[in-house]
Amino acid sequence: MQHKQPVSTHITIRQESPADFQEVYALHTAAFGAENEAKLVDLLRTSMAFVPELALVATIGNKLVGHILFSKIKIADAEQHEWESLALAPVAVIPEYQRQGIGEKLIRTGLERAKALHFKSVIVLGHAQYYPKFGFEPADKWQIKAPFEVPVEVFMALELVPDGLKNVHGTVIYPKAFEMV
Repeated sequence: MQHKQPVSTHITIRQESPADFQEVYALHTAAFGAENEAKLVDLLRTSMAFVPELALVATIGNKLVGHILFSKIKIADAEQHEWESLALAPVAVIPEYQRQGIGEKLIRTGLERAKALHFKSVIVLGHAQYYPKFGFEPADKWQIKAPFEVPVEVFMALELVPDGLKNVHGTVIYPKAFEMV
């Protein structure tokens, strides 16, 4: 049985650096119990979808305890109109620090930074009970669909600015890295 570490010290959120890459890989592997998300992060870092300012780590002291990545995606309709958005994926916290608000702080900080970088929306495939507290709603509200079969309630979107998804509709196009893991 794992014991939860109390988050008694200050959590710092900062942009990841190359010195963090190996630790981020291990963090995702530990959090998900497999290497898929860790490999996805490595692949996304080398893609055109990568936004360095939106690759964030959470630290307590010198210990890296969480990581989040937002990467550029497109939403395309049947007439080949395309709109830029962001995918929130993945987000992870090492197991002994989970359920203590670190993931929430990573998400809120990432959304604030995405807005500051003038992105208008974010798409997430995630828990239907978790992401609505950040303002996410089912993406089908805007006629936005996943490129694969997924329950409507777990495929969500968030407008970072008023009307950030106005007149946007279609299917999400993820970077190739998502298909490689």
